Amino acid sequence: MAPRKKLQGVDDELQKLLDANMDGVAARRRAREAFKGIQLGIDHILFKTPSDGLKMEETYEVNSRGLSIFSKSWIPETVRPKAMVYYCHGYGDTCTFFFEGIARKLAMSGYGVFSMDYPGFGLSEGLHGFIPSFDRIVDDVIERYSKVKENPAFSALPSFLFGQSLGGAVALKVHLKQPRSWSGAVLVAPMCKIADDMVPPWALAQVLIGISKFLPKYKLVPQKDLAELAFRDLKYRELTAYNVIAYKDKPRLQTAVEMLKTTQEIERRLKEISLPLLILHGEADTVTDPSVSKVLYEKASSSDKKIKLYKDAYHSLLEGEPDEVILEVFNDIFTWLDERCK
Repeated sequence: MAPRKKLQGVDDELQKLLDANMDGVAARRRAREAFKGIQLGIDHILFKTPSDGLKMEETYEVNSRGLSIFSKSWIPETVRPKAMVYYCHGYGDTCTFFFEGIARKLAMSGYGVFSMDYPGFGLSEGLHGFIPSFDRIVDDVIERYSKVKENPAFSALPSFLFGQSLGGAVALKVHLKQPRSWSGAVLVAPMCKIADDMVPPWALAQVLIGISKFLPKYKLVPQKDLAELAFRDLKYRELTAYNVIAYKDKPRLQTAVEMLKTTQEIERRLKEISLPLLILHGEADTVTDPSVSKVLYEKASSSDKKIKLYKDAYHSLLEGEPDEVILEVFNDIFTWLDERCK
């Protein structure tokens, strides 16, 4: 991998951590530990939320597959949470950067928040950016969050899934495997279908699918600049460089195949989705297809469902839009959650 662009305020020693091979989790954990103070100090509306009165806890726990999984929670200390929100992050991402600010806003509004990094992403063990099986990720999420929900402090509270992008697909698959276990789901730009412009031409896709059976970990899938496509606000687009443990290389072959297969499955099973839904999508999103969010809204069998499309907005509604749009999206989320916690 080519050396990364030098970040403002980063000395040579820190730059060495950035330029290290992040395939193994040890390098990612070192980089995050060195950069977490810098990350929280960047000029973004998400990082201006105070954390006074919140109990924040980070844990590493070995799951049933023998993998060390990173989790983090944000719990209001002075009031009983209205409900618990369980987060599913997007492709290549982690729950330790932009979501830190999102979680703080949720928790300061009275919600308990739990998150985890999937195996191979962020601070969890596994080859960086590698998804050998999408169903395994879903099972890992169910295992972790089921254990949290058994805690007597949280077991009687409403439990909402919160999925962004690929995490929207994870959340929907969790619901399909646990159809009566969740009080609802907030889906932000859910990956029910990858936008056509992001998918290789059919003939090339078939070649790549064939090669993936022999070289599943290879990085051969073409990819456009996701920050450019996902972040409309130019200042915030520049700040994506500070997400130092995000996977930003070309997708691995098996990872791309698993994402494609998953979106095809979800498209076939939209009518089986029955939990309360809030679907939020930017009309100008060219990463995940907003038209399929409309189809999800129309076909889902949920009796309680709402969709909102944001004019001119890109993919990263909570991180990459102008401040007024970010605040509007938060307000829509809080209003919807509050109405279901009365």
